[in-house]
Amino acid sequence: MRENRVKRVMREGGLGIAGYVSFADPALVEIIGLAGFDGAFIDMEHTSFDLNMIERMIRATELMGITSIIRVPDNDAKLILRILDMGGQGIIVPHVDGVEGARKAVEAVRYAPMGARGGAGNTRAAQYGAVPWREHVQSSNDEILLSVMVEDGKAISEVEEIASLDGVDVVGLGPTDLSELLGVTDPQDPRLRQKVDEIASIVRRVGKAKLSIPVNHSALPLTARDLMDLGAGYTHVGPPPTTVVMNALRDSAKRIREELGRGVAA
Repeated sequence: MRENRVKRVMREGGLGIAGYVSFADPALVEIIGLAGFDGAFIDMEHTSFDLNMIERMIRATELMGITSIIRVPDNDAKLILRILDMGGQGIIVPHVDGVEGARKAVEAVRYAPMGARGGAGNTRAAQYGAVPWREHVQSSNDEILLSVMVEDGKAISEVEEIASLDGVDVVGLGPTDLSELLGVTDPQDPRLRQKVDEIASIVRRVGKAKLSIPVNHSALPLTARDLMDLGAGYTHVGPPPTTVVMNALRDSAKRIREELGRGVAA
Protein backbone atom coordinates (compact mmCIF):
# COMPACT_ATOMS: atom_id res chain seq x y z
CA MET A 1 0.00 0.00 0.00
CA ARG A 2 1.23 3.48 -0.89
CA GLU A 3 2.15 5.93 1.84
CA ASN A 4 -0.81 7.50 3.63
CA ARG A 5 -0.39 11.23 3.18
CA VAL A 6 -2.53 12.17 6.19
CA LYS A 7 -0.65 9.76 8.45
CA ARG A 8 2.64 11.17 7.19
CA VAL A 9 1.55 14.68 8.17
CA MET A 10 0.48 13.34 11.57
CA ARG A 11 3.80 11.55 12.08
CA GLU A 12 5.58 14.82 11.36
CA GLY A 13 3.56 16.57 14.06
CA GLY A 14 1.22 18.40 11.71
CA LEU A 15 -2.53 18.56 11.17
CA GLY A 16 -3.76 16.47 8.24
CA ILE A 17 -6.63 18.18 6.41
CA ALA A 18 -9.33 16.53 4.32
CA GLY A 19 -12.05 17.98 2.14
CA TYR A 20 -15.59 16.75 2.68
CA VAL A 21 -17.14 14.66 -0.11
CA SER A 22 -20.92 15.05 -0.17
CA PHE A 23 -21.59 14.60 -3.91
CA ALA A 24 -21.46 11.16 -5.52
CA ASP A 25 -18.88 12.16 -8.11
CA PRO A 26 -15.16 11.26 -8.33
CA ALA A 27 -14.59 14.66 -9.96
CA LEU A 28 -15.20 16.26 -6.57
CA VAL A 29 -12.42 14.09 -5.11
CA GLU A 30 -10.10 15.30 -7.88
CA ILE A 31 -11.06 18.92 -7.12
CA ILE A 32 -10.28 18.34 -3.43
CA GLY A 33 -6.84 17.07 -4.40
CA LEU A 34 -6.20 19.98 -6.75
CA ALA A 35 -7.34 22.42 -4.04
CA GLY A 36 -4.47 21.31 -1.80
CA PHE A 37 -6.01 18.97 0.74
CA ASP A 38 -4.16 15.96 2.15
CA GLY A 39 -7.18 13.70 1.94
CA ALA A 40 -10.79 13.27 0.89
CA PHE A 41 -13.30 12.57 3.66
CA ILE A 42 -15.84 10.31 1.96
CA ASP A 43 -18.96 10.13 4.10
CA MET A 44 -21.16 7.03 3.92
CA GLU A 45 -22.95 7.83 7.20
CA HIS A 46 -24.93 10.81 5.92
CA THR A 47 -25.07 10.07 2.17
CA SER A 48 -26.42 7.38 -0.16
CA PHE A 49 -23.01 6.42 -1.62
CA ASP A 50 -22.81 2.78 -2.71
CA LEU A 51 -19.69 0.62 -2.87
CA ASN A 52 -19.22 1.05 -6.61
CA MET A 53 -19.04 4.82 -6.13
CA ILE A 54 -16.70 4.42 -3.15
CA GLU A 55 -14.27 2.41 -5.27
CA ARG A 56 -14.32 5.05 -8.01
CA MET A 57 -13.64 7.76 -5.44
CA ILE A 58 -10.74 5.75 -3.98
CA ARG A 59 -9.24 5.56 -7.48
CA ALA A 60 -9.58 9.34 -7.76
CA THR A 61 -7.66 9.85 -4.50
CA GLU A 62 -4.87 7.66 -5.84
CA LEU A 63 -4.76 9.70 -9.04
CA MET A 64 -4.39 12.88 -6.97
CA GLY A 65 -1.93 11.44 -4.45
CA ILE A 66 -4.20 12.09 -1.47
CA THR A 67 -5.65 9.86 1.25
CA SER A 68 -9.10 8.27 0.99
CA ILE A 69 -10.82 8.38 4.38
CA ILE A 70 -14.21 6.70 4.46
CA ARG A 71 -16.69 7.17 7.28
CA VAL A 72 -18.76 4.00 7.38
CA PRO A 73 -22.38 4.13 8.59
CA ASP A 74 -21.73 1.77 11.49
CA ASN A 75 -19.18 -0.58 13.04
CA ASP A 76 -19.65 -3.33 10.45
CA ALA A 77 -16.58 -5.53 9.95
CA LYS A 78 -17.83 -6.96 6.64
CA LEU A 79 -18.42 -3.53 5.12
CA ILE A 80 -15.08 -2.25 6.43
CA LEU A 81 -13.32 -5.26 4.89
CA ARG A 82 -14.82 -4.60 1.46
CA ILE A 83 -13.79 -0.94 1.56
CA LEU A 84 -10.24 -1.77 2.63
CA ASP A 85 -9.95 -4.46 -0.04
CA MET A 86 -10.82 -1.76 -2.59
CA GLY A 87 -7.79 0.20 -1.41
CA GLY A 88 -9.30 2.59 1.13
CA GLN A 89 -6.58 4.16 3.27
CA GLY A 90 -8.67 5.40 6.16
CA ILE A 91 -11.74 4.29 8.10
CA ILE A 92 -13.80 6.43 10.44
CA VAL A 93 -16.21 4.52 12.68
CA PRO A 94 -18.98 6.71 14.15
CA HIS A 95 -20.66 6.23 17.52
CA VAL A 96 -18.35 3.49 18.82
CA ASP A 97 -19.92 1.60 21.70
CA GLY A 98 -17.27 2.36 24.28
CA VAL A 99 -13.92 0.59 24.44
CA GLU A 100 -15.42 -2.70 23.24
CA GLY A 101 -16.72 -0.98 20.13
CA ALA A 102 -13.29 0.53 19.53
CA ARG A 103 -11.68 -2.92 19.89
CA LYS A 104 -14.16 -4.26 17.35
CA ALA A 105 -13.11 -1.52 14.92
CA VAL A 106 -9.41 -2.36 15.41
CA GLU A 107 -10.13 -6.03 14.74
CA ALA A 108 -11.92 -5.11 11.50
CA VAL A 109 -9.21 -2.77 10.20
CA ARG A 110 -5.94 -4.44 11.26
CA TYR A 111 -4.49 -7.73 10.08
CA ALA A 112 -3.21 -10.19 12.70
CA PRO A 113 -1.55 -9.95 15.12
CA MET A 114 -3.02 -6.45 15.67
CA GLY A 115 -6.52 -7.41 14.52
CA ALA A 116 -8.58 -9.99 12.70
CA ARG A 117 -9.13 -8.53 9.21
CA GLY A 118 -9.90 -11.23 6.69
CA GLY A 119 -7.12 -11.95 4.23
CA ALA A 120 -7.22 -12.20 0.43
CA GLY A 121 -4.13 -11.73 -1.71
CA ASN A 122 -5.89 -10.99 -4.99
CA THR A 123 -7.70 -7.79 -3.99
CA ARG A 124 -7.26 -4.35 -5.49
CA ALA A 125 -5.59 -3.23 -2.25
CA ALA A 126 -3.01 -6.00 -2.72
CA GLN A 127 -2.55 -4.97 -6.37
CA TYR A 128 -4.35 -8.14 -7.46
CA GLY A 129 -1.56 -10.33 -6.11
CA ALA A 130 1.37 -8.36 -7.52
CA VAL A 131 2.53 -7.46 -4.00
CA PRO A 132 3.94 -10.20 -1.73
CA TRP A 133 1.37 -11.07 0.89
CA ARG A 134 3.49 -10.27 3.96
CA GLU A 135 4.50 -6.94 2.46
CA HIS A 136 0.83 -6.10 1.90
CA VAL A 137 -0.08 -7.06 5.48
CA GLN A 138 2.69 -4.95 6.98
CA SER A 139 2.08 -1.89 4.83
CA SER A 140 -1.67 -2.08 5.45
CA ASN A 141 -1.23 -2.20 9.22
CA ASP A 142 1.25 0.68 9.00
CA GLU A 143 -0.55 2.96 6.56
CA ILE A 144 -4.29 2.54 7.10
CA LEU A 145 -5.69 5.22 9.39
CA LEU A 146 -8.36 4.27 11.92
CA SER A 147 -10.46 6.93 13.61
CA VAL A 148 -13.09 6.01 16.18
CA MET A 149 -15.65 8.64 17.08
CA VAL A 150 -16.61 9.13 20.72
CA GLU A 151 -20.04 10.69 20.43
CA ASP A 152 -22.07 9.00 23.15
CA GLY A 153 -21.92 8.96 26.93
CA LYS A 154 -20.40 5.50 27.24
CA ALA A 155 -17.60 6.18 24.77
CA ILE A 156 -16.80 9.55 26.32
CA SER A 157 -16.61 7.99 29.78
CA GLU A 158 -14.19 5.36 28.42
CA VAL A 159 -12.12 7.69 26.24
CA GLU A 160 -8.89 6.97 28.13
CA GLU A 161 -9.17 3.23 27.46
CA ILE A 162 -10.12 3.90 23.84
CA ALA A 163 -7.15 6.24 23.28
CA SER A 164 -4.86 3.59 24.80
CA LEU A 165 -5.75 0.87 22.29
CA ASP A 166 -3.08 -0.29 19.86
CA GLY A 167 -4.34 0.24 16.33
CA VAL A 168 -6.38 3.39 17.02
CA ASP A 169 -4.79 6.38 15.31
CA VAL A 170 -7.43 9.03 15.93
CA VAL A 171 -10.11 9.71 18.53
CA GLY A 172 -12.77 11.79 16.83
CA LEU A 173 -15.28 14.20 18.34
CA GLY A 174 -18.52 15.20 16.62
CA PRO A 175 -19.47 18.72 17.78
CA THR A 176 -23.16 18.34 16.96
CA ASP A 177 -23.57 15.04 18.78
CA LEU A 178 -21.50 16.27 21.72
CA SER A 179 -23.68 19.39 21.96
CA GLU A 180 -26.81 17.25 21.96
CA LEU A 181 -25.35 15.00 24.64
CA LEU A 182 -24.57 17.98 26.87
CA GLY A 183 -27.89 19.71 26.16
CA VAL A 184 -26.02 22.68 24.69
CA THR A 185 -27.49 24.91 21.96
CA ASP A 186 -25.01 27.80 22.01
CA PRO A 187 -21.58 27.10 20.43
CA GLN A 188 -20.10 29.52 22.98
CA ASP A 189 -21.54 27.65 25.97
CA PRO A 190 -18.53 27.09 28.27
CA ARG A 191 -19.70 23.56 29.09
CA LEU A 192 -18.99 22.49 25.52
CA ARG A 193 -15.44 23.80 25.43
CA GLN A 194 -14.82 22.45 28.93
CA LYS A 195 -15.79 18.93 27.82
CA VAL A 196 -13.68 19.21 24.66
CA ASP A 197 -10.68 20.37 26.70
CA GLU A 198 -11.21 17.49 29.13
CA ILE A 199 -11.29 14.87 26.36
CA ALA A 200 -8.33 16.44 24.56
CA SER A 201 -6.32 16.43 27.78
CA ILE A 202 -6.96 12.72 28.26
CA VAL A 203 -5.95 11.87 24.69
CA ARG A 204 -2.76 13.93 25.00
CA ARG A 205 -1.89 12.34 28.34
CA VAL A 206 -2.22 8.83 26.93
CA GLY A 207 0.07 9.90 24.09
CA LYS A 208 -0.83 7.30 21.46
CA ALA A 209 -3.78 8.44 19.33
CA LYS A 210 -4.41 11.96 18.09
CA LEU A 211 -7.58 13.99 18.46
CA SER A 212 -9.86 14.92 15.56
CA ILE A 213 -12.45 17.70 15.47
CA PRO A 214 -13.86 19.40 12.34
CA VAL A 215 -12.33 22.83 11.83
CA ASN A 216 -14.64 25.88 11.99
CA HIS A 217 -17.70 23.72 12.69
CA SER A 218 -20.87 25.73 13.29
CA ALA A 219 -21.49 23.88 16.58
CA LEU A 220 -17.90 24.40 17.76
CA PRO A 221 -16.06 27.16 15.84
CA LEU A 222 -12.40 26.25 16.38
CA THR A 223 -9.57 27.38 14.11
CA ALA A 224 -6.82 25.11 12.82
CA ARG A 225 -4.46 26.67 15.37
CA ASP A 226 -6.99 25.91 18.13
CA LEU A 227 -7.04 22.29 17.00
CA MET A 228 -3.25 22.06 17.03
CA ASP A 229 -3.20 23.48 20.56
CA LEU A 230 -5.67 20.77 21.61
CA GLY A 231 -3.39 18.09 20.16
CA ALA A 232 -5.41 17.27 17.05
CA GLY A 233 -3.72 15.41 14.22
CA TYR A 234 -6.53 15.27 11.66
CA THR A 235 -9.48 17.43 10.65
CA HIS A 236 -11.94 17.73 7.82
CA VAL A 237 -12.95 21.10 6.48
CA GLY A 238 -16.47 22.36 6.05
CA PRO A 239 -18.90 23.41 4.92
CA PRO A 240 -19.82 20.42 2.72
CA PRO A 241 -19.76 21.12 -1.03
CA THR A 242 -23.53 20.60 -1.11
CA THR A 243 -23.89 23.55 1.28
CA VAL A 244 -21.42 25.66 -0.72
CA VAL A 245 -23.36 25.02 -3.94
CA MET A 246 -26.72 25.58 -2.25
CA ASN A 247 -25.65 28.93 -0.81
CA ALA A 248 -24.11 30.10 -4.09
CA LEU A 249 -27.16 29.13 -6.15
CA ARG A 250 -29.57 30.64 -3.63
CA ASP A 251 -27.64 33.93 -3.66
CA SER A 252 -27.60 33.91 -7.45
CA ALA A 253 -31.33 33.22 -7.71
CA LYS A 254 -32.11 35.89 -5.09
CA ARG A 255 -30.06 38.51 -6.94
CA ILE A 256 -31.70 37.79 -10.30
CA ARG A 257 -35.22 37.68 -8.84
CA GLU A 258 -34.61 41.05 -7.19
CA GLU A 259 -33.40 42.48 -10.51
CA LEU A 260 -36.61 41.23 -12.13
CA GLY A 261 -38.79 42.53 -9.32
CA ARG A 262 -40.11 39.06 -8.60
CA GLY A 263 -39.33 39.04 -4.89
CA VAL A 264 -38.32 35.97 -2.95
CA ALA A 265 -39.03 32.45 -4.13
CA ALA A 266 -42.04 30.67 -2.65
